[in-house]
Amino acid sequence: MRVVHKYGGTSVGSLDRIRATAKLIQEDMARGNEVAVVVSAMSGETNRLIAMANEIDSKAPAREMDALVSTGEQVSAALLAIELNHLGVPAYSYSGSQAGFRTDSSHARARIKGVESEHLIRHMQAGEVPVVTGFQGSDEHGNITTLGRGGSDTSAVALAIAVNADVCNIYTDVNGIYTTDPRIVPQASKLQEISYEEMLEFASLGAKVLQTRSVELAMRFNIPIHLRSSFEGVAGTMVNGEDTGMERAEITGVAYNRDEAKVTIKGIPDQPGIAARIFGPVADADINVDVIVQNVSEHGLTDMTFTVPRNDYAATMALLEGLCTQMKAEKVTGDDTVAKVSIIGVGMRSHAGVARKMFDVLANENINIQMITTSEIKVTVVLEEKYVELAVHSLHSAFGLDAEEE
Repeated sequence: MRVVHKYGGTSVGSLDRIRATAKLIQEDMARGNEVAVVVSAMSGETNRLIAMANEIDSKAPAREMDALVSTGEQVSAALLAIELNHLGVPAYSYSGSQAGFRTDSSHARARIKGVESEHLIRHMQAGEVPVVTGFQGSDEHGNITTLGRGGSDTSAVALAIAVNADVCNIYTDVNGIYTTDPRIVPQASKLQEISYEEMLEFASLGAKVLQTRSVELAMRFNIPIHLRSSFEGVAGTMVNGEDTGMERAEITGVAYNRDEAKVTIKGIPDQPGIAARIFGPVADADINVDVIVQNVSEHGLTDMTFTVPRNDYAATMALLEGLCTQMKAEKVTGDDTVAKVSIIGVGMRSHAGVARKMFDVLANENINIQMITTSEIKVTVVLEEKYVELAVHSLHSAFGLDAEEE
């Protein structure tokens, strides 16, 4: 069996953790598996490097920032390779560029174009472990590039595809994916299995256990991901195609995201192309828009409301103030005290009335819904942030997700 391991920052956060991680790899090798490894920087290291750069220049060139922050993973990879060799497991550390990760030239948010993996496969076939730096690669000019925060997950899945691995084990400090955040709902249960589609929704709605891009990549190439803990020797959650259960529950879990803000442009002339005039400049400013609602036109005017990440709220408001004048709109208003709560599950496809049940639960708790968006396997509402915990608790219980007390 050919396996890719990925270890996050807490799993390589100290020499003791590196030793423990090396033992996990050694044990997997002893089972007869071929193993390649992807590592993150030690926890806190990337932030430390960025802080040092900001002391010199808060607007340092993106090329130099990529060159700087990529060193964190190189330290982790080299130390882990040293420890593996010390244990008698032949291992070789590689930077993303040396490993064959080729990307475009978008510094800090590069996209992987391909992985030249033949030399890594030869190591694996020879019983050796290539230890690869996550989060990085190089462009056609040889410049170091990075994939953005959480990019090591994407590196691991891309490597698994390139070496034709059977599974990608992503080790972290949590032991799986839960029906909701256990810090809010202690009765949350660990999922043994979750579909790619559901995991994509969880990841995009604030569950930070896996980077969205990594799940998209795994789904496209049908690479199973086993999310598990490097601190506990227990099975985690398998992310793959839909499970084979005869019947699915109405929903799989409840997700939330506090990192939201709502913006409204009122009294816009209702003309063809108006949405493009608004969202074109917003996209050009690299601001992600999520929930969008346009009201029915009255007297030739309409309102447009949408959500953006909270840290983009000020920039969005400033941008729209100018657009408002250009478009002769009435005014722009905003609110950065909102949040999203979502119910997710492929079971929605075969259960009628799921959205109605969600709305009834929130109404019974006197929680006002400000915006609604749906997909085939998700219903999301925007509400006041102060109601997040009450909403999550109530929905988790109402849909029968609370774990039974032992």
